[in-house]
Amino acid sequence: QVQLVESGGGLVQPGGSLRLSCAASGSIFNIYFMGWYRQGPGKQREPVAIQTNGGRANYADSVKGRFTISRDNANNTVYLQMNSLKPEDTAVYYCNAFRSVPTPQNYWGQGTQVTVSS
Repeated sequence: QVQLVESGGGLVQPGGSLRLSCAASGSIFNIYFMGWYRQGPGKQREPVAIQTNGGRANYADSVKGRFTISRDNANNTVYLQMNSLKPEDTAVYYCNAFRSVPTPQNYWGQGTQVTVSS
């Protein structure tokens, strides 16, 4: 069993910053953090930052230059640093992980709400 817990969301003014955390626990052998997704009001869930096998992240055009993924492997935690936040960034943010054993599965956390408003 794998558990993912996102945290760090909240209310922030436009131009502000937040750092989201995603901590993995449980049966985490061969767990790989895939990236961060978000779902805005009335919208579909969409990728915002995807970690590649080479350790490089691919970012959605809407967040390039503003969002950055980092990792703390010792604590099984992935971070999303969000700078210069815009109202359009308002969404529930989810992290995604993958494990191939015993069967291929994707795992999602409960999400953390980010609201950008003055």
